[in-house]
Amino acid sequence: MAVSAETVMAIKTYQNQAEALVKNYFLADPFIPYTSVLGGIFACKVVYDLTQLVSTFYIKAYNGLTKIQRIEWNNRGMSTIHAIFITAMSLYFVFWSDLFSDQQHTGLVTLRSSQLSIVGLGVSIGYFFVDFGMIFLYYPTLGGKEYVIHHSLSTIAVAYSMLSGELQLYTYMCLISEVTTPEINMRWYLDTAGLKRSAAYLINGLAIFLAWLVRSS
Repeated sequence: MAVSAETVMAIKTYQNQAEALVKNYFLADPFIPYTSVLGGIFACKVVYDLTQLVSTFYIKAYNGLTKIQRIEWNNRGMSTIHAIFITAMSLYFVFWSDLFSDQQHTGLVTLRSSQLSIVGLGVSIGYFFVDFGMIFLYYPTLGGKEYVIHHSLSTIAVAYSMLSGELQLYTYMCLISEVTTPEINMRWYLDTAGLKRSAAYLINGLAIFLAWLVRSS
């Protein structure tokens, strides 16, 4: 079946528009976003190895764990550091930075971004990639379908915001929810180490409650 010249021209036009969109809109300056993603991946590897090293020499309960428990232990160390990092970045941009202040800038707040805000999101994407890999490698021990769905949606949303420069304020507002992750991980650590009846476990429970209040406010 022959295709008319007008149809061919229309297809080429749409193709050129799509290429221009990707080149000028999403990939206008790929160095910073892609470098920050790689930096996030590298940082996760370093934290994972340091967690393993420190735990081996200074935490007695660690050496008595099974192989998969040690893997989850190290993975939660990585998760905790990422949560602290992205929570600090989120609180800074939402409450203290002038980037999203109407007094300092003009234009729509949904279209504002900076090199630092892009780096923060890129590091977070790097973490999601690493955690994704761990989940798939040891599926379903480190997380089932709900983790896959959560990480998929989170990665897509954060990646879009990073590459397009749009909705970064609201992305960081959502990422403040990571404030509860360190306390939840600490609860798992204490439980796994046999310290469920300790004062530290009780104090950590109160910290989780306070973190949930911050998250919900």
